[in-house]
Amino acid sequence: MTVKVLTIKEDILGANDEKARLNQELLNKHKILMINVMSSPGAGKTSLILQTISGLKDIVRFGVIEGDIASTIDADKVSKLDIPVIQINTAGSCHLDANMIEKGLNSLPLDELDVILVENVGNLVCTAEFALGEHKRVMLLSVPEGDDKPFKYPLMFIQADVVLVSKCDVAPYFDFNFDNFDKAVKGLNPKARIYTVSSKTGEGLDEWLCWLESEIIK
Repeated sequence: MTVKVLTIKEDILGANDEKARLNQELLNKHKILMINVMSSPGAGKTSLILQTISGLKDIVRFGVIEGDIASTIDADKVSKLDIPVIQINTAGSCHLDANMIEKGLNSLPLDELDVILVENVGNLVCTAEFALGEHKRVMLLSVPEGDDKPFKYPLMFIQADVVLVSKCDVAPYFDFNFDNFDKAVKGLNPKARIYTVSSKTGEGLDEWLCWLESEIIK
C-alpha cells in the first residue's frame, strides 16, 4: 500500500506558504516588521516580549499575537502594558500557521503599529515548519535546556535569524558550554546572530534591542 503522508504534508505546507506570502504583503503595505518568536515551553518568550516592549515602547509601536494551546495567561500579561494583543488558542495544534495569523492581523490596528511580535506555541519541532508571513525568526534556548539542542532540533537553528540564549543569570548552576553551543549553531547556520540574555537581570538585552530596532521597516 502506498503511503501518502509526504504528499499530504506538501499540500498543506504549500497552501500555508501561499497564505504566509499574502500575510507578508499585507505587513509590507503597512510597513510593519513581524517577528516569529519560537522556543520550547518555559524558555522565556513572554518575559522577553515584555522586556522588549518596555525597552522600546517610547520609539516603537508594538502589537502582539499570542499563540497557545489554551488560556489567555500570556496575553493578559501583555495587555497590562496597554499594547494591542490578540490571543490565538490552537485547541490542540502544536504550532501557529499562516491562516491563524491572518485572522490575528485582521483584528489588530495595523495602521498604528511598527512591529508585531508573534509568540508561537512552545515547541522545538513543528513551529519551524510553518511560515507565518514573518520577516524574521527568533528562537530562544534557555540555559537549563542544555547546549546540545542544536544537534537534536537542527531545523529550528537552521531557520533562525537570531538565537537568544535566555536565562543566562542561572548559568553558574548549569553545565552549559557556551563555546560549544556557538560552534554548533554556526555549523548549522553561519549567518545566525547569537545573543546571551536574561530578562530577569537585563543582561544582554541592549544588543537584542539594537538588532530589533535596526530591522524596523522605514
